[in-house]
Amino acid sequence: MKSLSRTHVFFVGLMLFSLFFGAGNLIFPPILGQQAGDHFVYAIAGFILTGVGLPLLTVIAIALSGRDMQHLAGRVHPKFGILFAVIVYLSIGPSMGIPRVANVAFEMGMRSFVPESLQSSNWVLLAYTFVFFCVVYWLCLNPSKLVVRVGNILTPLLLISIAIMFIAAMMGPLGEVQPAIKEYATSPGFKGFMEGYLTMDTIAALAFGIIVLNAIRDQGVKDKQAITKAAIQAAIIAGIGLSLVYAALGFLGVTSVTAHGYAQNGGQLLTSIVQQLFGQYGLMLLAGIVTLACLTTCIGLVSACSQYFSTLIHRLTYNQIAFIICVLGLLVANLGLNKIISISIPILLVIYPVSIVLIILSLVHRLFGGRRSVYVGALLGTFLISIFDGLKQAHIEFDSIMPWLKQIPLYNEGIGWLVPAIAGGILGYLLGLIWQEERNEPYITEK
Repeated sequence: MKSLSRTHVFFVGLMLFSLFFGAGNLIFPPILGQQAGDHFVYAIAGFILTGVGLPLLTVIAIALSGRDMQHLAGRVHPKFGILFAVIVYLSIGPSMGIPRVANVAFEMGMRSFVPESLQSSNWVLLAYTFVFFCVVYWLCLNPSKLVVRVGNILTPLLLISIAIMFIAAMMGPLGEVQPAIKEYATSPGFKGFMEGYLTMDTIAALAFGIIVLNAIRDQGVKDKQAITKAAIQAAIIAGIGLSLVYAALGFLGVTSVTAHGYAQNGGQLLTSIVQQLFGQYGLMLLAGIVTLACLTTCIGLVSACSQYFSTLIHRLTYNQIAFIICVLGLLVANLGLNKIISISIPILLVIYPVSIVLIILSLVHRLFGGRRSVYVGALLGTFLISIFDGLKQAHIEFDSIMPWLKQIPLYNEGIGWLVPAIAGGILGYLLGLIWQEERNEPYITEK
């Protein structure tokens, strides 16, 4: 039985770390650190619990099943499995996730070096995103080399850049730690928990899980238990890396209030910090970090989407679909970051809770015998709440329903779907017992 070497598991873990670590992840922790102040330890612990824990549980669920996202969602119904997978891949792919990453790379990485007279020109953004997607497409052409290109090369460069910034801050602290403000003053752990939940990495993990499995299989590992073990080990390595980087970036924010005041967003804060630490060269360092972070995440998203749609649409090859996705990403990216975000948030507020519940059910699949009625009940309860959250974010409100929704426990905290999901799952289990429902297949972990 062939198993993956420790060295290769380590580099698969680095690849997974880099796929998760996009520009959004770069700017969340500093603003958390600044606002959490002397409660930073509790806040970052909550952030890591959901910002790292949930995505890694998703990868582990994919590894345990031995299959992809469509297979997991297919436990509800085969047609639902296809529909859910297509919606998720389109969301994190060419319609929202991929163009947003490219646009952030320009806004935080390149814009500072463009003359002010040209910064508002659409042609500059078009030229930058064209080059960006050409590089992404070239790096995605051979998915079997993804570990080498991302895990062995791009990830170490990204980590070195962040380490330089953190060491500089340790040697010359930016200022004194300040008292916590806003929700961090009263409930830092829960506030950090919610911030990590909103990173939306769990959805991306549904796609990245199959990339990890394929990277392991490409090394000639065929035994399902060996593949699962290697995938879980790689997920743990990525989790440790993400946790350390989040803590380091958060520390930068903790000591920044004295020098920079309270920033409006993490991107603005991080720019000010690196300029103070390194002067004008700081902008170059930040541009390198942001570009690498966005590039590696975009490579992972394009590769994941292309692998899935090439199995769904047999007439098109992986390379052809990757090209189409890059072209669509290029077109959508040039709509502008604000437009992309305004469209994406309502959709993500619907998809994300459904994804979380699906993953949790997959992890405890054996406990309820894999009964389909449990999946249906829990996901239906989740969807009925999350759909109104999405509509509300899109400024479509139902005044007669909102007072009822606000009575649901934890609704005001942003996780009002939790109790309905539990209630729906319990109801589904009881109905499954009454109907003597046949069980879904167990996890595929045998040799």
